Amino acid sequence: GKLMDLKDRFGGLIGQASALFGGGSPDQVQEALLGRLEETRAIINKVNTAFQDPALTTFVCVCIPEFLSIYETERLVQELSKFGIDSHNIVVNQVLFPEKDAEELGEWFDSNKDGMQKEAREICSKMMARKRMQDKYIGQCFDLYGDDFHVVLMPLLDHEVRGVEKLKDFSELLINPIDLEE
Repeated sequence: GKLMDLKDRFGGLIGQASALFGGGSPDQVQEALLGRLEETRAIINKVNTAFQDPALTTFVCVCIPEFLSIYETERLVQELSKFGIDSHNIVVNQVLFPEKDAEELGEWFDSNKDGMQKEAREICSKMMARKRMQDKYIGQCFDLYGDDFHVVLMPLLDHEVRGVEKLKDFSELLINPIDLEE
């Protein structure tokens, strides 16, 4: 259907191009192009089938706990769903102290800030503001996905994940995530 339509629409152009480049008769060039398109279509159909089989392919969405990232993750989940692609895993990366909530850290900060130097107090104050913001978006993430998705919080690390050993350590956090119920 569609390939024959393409042949009808571009047949004259293909004929001119084949004559220009000395590629044989226009019919031979058209048949070669159509054959190539059919091969490509078969490959695309195979890939599409694999993407839609959750036993073969699962898409893991990774975001950070900020508005735009959570918003874009939701758009991605919806688009993948439209195409029948499994995406029931979400990793929220770069979380400040995922095992503690902002209220708990705020109590610690309030009871210790008077004994801190000005610079340390400012650093902790900024960290607390970031932690409160992250907790808000992590809450939204669990509201959106908590029942139907596997959501994992990954801590903000004090180093880059580079090299085999650090990658193994990082993967351990994915496999055995921080228990938020403790």
